[in-house]
Amino acid sequence: MRFSSHIGTLGLAALIFGTGLTACNKKADSPNEILIGEYGSLTGGTATFGQSTHKGVSMAVEEINAAGGILGRKIKVITEDDQGKPEEAQTVVTKLISKDRVSAILGEVASSNSLAAAPVCQQNRIPMVTPASTNPKVTQIGDYVFRICFIDPFQGLVMAKFTFNSLKMKKVAILRDIKSDYSMGLADFFKQNFMAMGGEIVSDESYSQGDKDFNAQLTSIKGKNPEAVFVPGYYTEVGLIARQARKLGITGPLMGGDGWDSDKLWEIGGEALNGCFFSNHYSVNDPSPAIQNFVSVFRTKYGGETPDAMAALGYDAAKVLFDAIRRAGSDKPDSVRMALTQVQGYSGVTGSITLNENRDAVKPAVVLEVKDGKFAFKETVAP
Repeated sequence: MRFSSHIGTLGLAALIFGTGLTACNKKADSPNEILIGEYGSLTGGTATFGQSTHKGVSMAVEEINAAGGILGRKIKVITEDDQGKPEEAQTVVTKLISKDRVSAILGEVASSNSLAAAPVCQQNRIPMVTPASTNPKVTQIGDYVFRICFIDPFQGLVMAKFTFNSLKMKKVAILRDIKSDYSMGLADFFKQNFMAMGGEIVSDESYSQGDKDFNAQLTSIKGKNPEAVFVPGYYTEVGLIARQARKLGITGPLMGGDGWDSDKLWEIGGEALNGCFFSNHYSVNDPSPAIQNFVSVFRTKYGGETPDAMAALGYDAAKVLFDAIRRAGSDKPDSVRMALTQVQGYSGVTGSITLNENRDAVKPAVVLEVKDGKFAFKETVAP
């Protein structure tokens, strides 16, 4: 979803250390298991992101292994918790490569964390597939970094078009998270597209991830009389922003991106979120047999829990990686990387996945409306 200001000394150490890791990863195929690394925010402020993707990955692994594995071997995923911290993401990915000697890595969701860890993968020539980091800079790190989600220039365009054409709104305020590469990038792409269509950005305010009080920014926004407020942050702050906005008398819809997608969003924001909209990767209400089968199996496996987009993307990322290993005929990292560059029209839960020359997925987005704790489908926007 984004370069992080937290890379610093630890990151440099990881990259220097990384230069010595490549040789030990040029290994012969393991006779029994194919080792894959996974990193994500299993704890911390955005824990639902990592927990959801982990469930999707685990479901994909279970299916593949039940069918006999790949190349006659079972998949083993080694999962590390980065606690939602960029510096920790670097540490755990370095460990997965140097100690566990994985053939490829799945993760992260938050773009700041992917931006921190991806250079370690690139330096050591280990393919990394992120399920949901949408900031364009992530795959620009190098040719071993891939993603199976759309990117923020498209997501920003989707919400600009929806606001201008579908909602017929011409005056919008922005409230962005200055500590988040995801939020900053998505806000910029929305702003560029909305203004190019003839819309007006009447206010552009900011906050920092972890803030609890947004009254000063919202009071300033209210004074500019926007028809809507674009809040491209994470669910952790968005729910609080919604409550405070309604309390101040801001009645127009709040809008955002896929960082809203969590069952915690409604828990935090409640009824203040009714009538708000956000872009996402899929809708559980889509009647597609592939989607409905995925939702049904997921609910059965996880006690009735409905899979959010991060779960679906985790599942798709794992399946795309496993298919690349199968096509490569090997789990050697260079072979897997080459196979990933050839992903064309892979039929995933989140749509048909084709990776372009930048290793980004070209696929549609959906716009969802928050209604009494549910995310109702509004429209699909093609790339």
